[in-house]
Amino acid sequence: MSTPGQNGQPEPKHLGVTQPISEAFPTKEDEELTNSLEVTLRAQGLEVVLGQLDKMVKEFVYKISLRRNLPESVAREAGGKIFTFGSYRLGVHAPGKSGGSDIDTLCVVPHYVQREDFFSEMHDMLRKRSDVTELTAVSDAFTPVIKMKFSDIHIDLTFARLRLSSVQDTLDLKDNGLLRELDDRCIRSVNGSRVTDEILRLVPNVRTFRIALRTIKLWAHRRAIYSNMLGFLGGIAWAMLVARICQLYPNACAATIISRFFTILYKWPWPQPVLLKHIEEGPLQVRVWNPKLYSADRSHRMPIITPAYPSMCSTHNVTDSTKAVILSEFKDAAELVNRIVVEKLPWTKLFTKDDFFTRYRHYLQVIASSDSEEKHLRWSGLVESRIRHLVMKLERIDNIVLAHPYVKGFSKVIQYTTPEEKDDAAHGIVKADKPERPADAEVKTMYTTTFYIGLCIPAREAGSTAPRKLDLYKPKEEFTDLVMSWEPFDNQSMHIVVQHIRSVSLPAEVFEDGDQKKAKRTKSGKKASGTDARPPNKKRRGSAGQNGVTASSEGAAAAATKNPAEASASLAAVAPAPPVPDAPAPSVPAVPQA
Repeated sequence: MSTPGQNGQPEPKHLGVTQPISEAFPTKEDEELTNSLEVTLRAQGLEVVLGQLDKMVKEFVYKISLRRNLPESVAREAGGKIFTFGSYRLGVHAPGKSGGSDIDTLCVVPHYVQREDFFSEMHDMLRKRSDVTELTAVSDAFTPVIKMKFSDIHIDLTFARLRLSSVQDTLDLKDNGLLRELDDRCIRSVNGSRVTDEILRLVPNVRTFRIALRTIKLWAHRRAIYSNMLGFLGGIAWAMLVARICQLYPNACAATIISRFFTILYKWPWPQPVLLKHIEEGPLQVRVWNPKLYSADRSHRMPIITPAYPSMCSTHNVTDSTKAVILSEFKDAAELVNRIVVEKLPWTKLFTKDDFFTRYRHYLQVIASSDSEEKHLRWSGLVESRIRHLVMKLERIDNIVLAHPYVKGFSKVIQYTTPEEKDDAAHGIVKADKPERPADAEVKTMYTTTFYIGLCIPAREAGSTAPRKLDLYKPKEEFTDLVMSWEPFDNQSMHIVVQHIRSVSLPAEVFEDGDQKKAKRTKSGKKASGTDARPPNKKRRGSAGQNGVTASSEGAAAAATKNPAEASASLAAVAPAPPVPDAPAPSVPAVPQA
């Protein structure tokens, strides 16, 4: 429907906060590109589980209702409902090794069911099921969640209680009034579902949006920049970026959307926010994203704002380093897609695996270890959620241009009999040749997860010959103090090690088949399972490992020569964007400040 504009002429309806850049329809070549893209996506290749989970939620609410002394008949009608959101609700969920993701679910219950009930009773009900594994409760997260594998399907289950006496299957969450009197955690949980539905409503062509989003999600996974927790972008943020480009090219096919996606977002004038619609000021006393009022909102580096009331920033975890990495990936992808279009290269070129473990000369290893699987799921999850704090501390260190976290950890189960073997395992050392053990030796088990941060060190100034010292002691000590301050931390069964490691000493486990990088070999020619990164002739520390690293002029110069992108990555956030060769460069739409 048109609305009157200036001079009485009707203005065409459009989605988003600005007029489209182009309303051109796809050409035959565009459609052919999209068809080949769909074939590539299919090659990369629940309802029952969700039904079982919904049944469990109703049983959970029934038990709590009886515990609150409600009549049997009322308890049976109390209900409870599971909502899906995220990738599954958007229609782009892709289980599998590459591009796979969790199913995001929301447990909605009546007002008398408490969060404590959810993390005790519901957690116990799940723990008793043989088809539920890797169960862990993260009750102190920004958005509290129970994580699990239900019949081998990864599920994230959040919680919200509404000011209702019962929750029926007909409940719809789009009514803003349902948010009344909810705490911040419940609002964030409910908004996961509300945001997903609003995104689908705001895109001009749902099929085109889904093909484009599947492409971007797979690309982001392969390039290791898909992780809200570690400071990159999560699924909803990627969905909103794709939706915005779809709004700007409402009649374009998926291949065109992908081409414009990288070009526009590389040149986007961050921190100007990405908005799918104008921010709504609702009637409730809840916080809405507004950098004019809140200093925390002004600090967001790549604000991507959710469209459902109350609007929030989905990218508050982005750091200077992760922003630089994302922008560098946008630039490289823009150039590559241009070649795919012009030179008719296959779309598989876009999904090349990341080169994280061959990109840098220096890394930090963060090793979390525990003596039981159940404890380790919680402990390693806590450590992972705090990695971005270590990244921000490293960004303040002289001679570190970039601190680049990797988006996944590497887990091991290690058996040991002696304190020396235990200490080696806690420091990531698993020797290829196992020592002979006495028949009566007590064999114990350790669970470890290792996370990595790549350190970009700039080339030394011309004429300088003195070695440079990176003092990593303070950020490492502050980080270990931070994670060990976690209330359930037990220093008898949980350990943390943060240590420097050179690229030549990286363990073989971080390299997949086909990587050019070869694992280091021993003098006997056997591949080493790990290299001791601890400083020689020094007392070993159980918490922080090595305190610093000397960067020689030869090493720094070689790093800069081999990987020129390293030195420029940190400048991507502030330097003017060079034009992408031979690629169309549409003007960046003006997005009004919130």
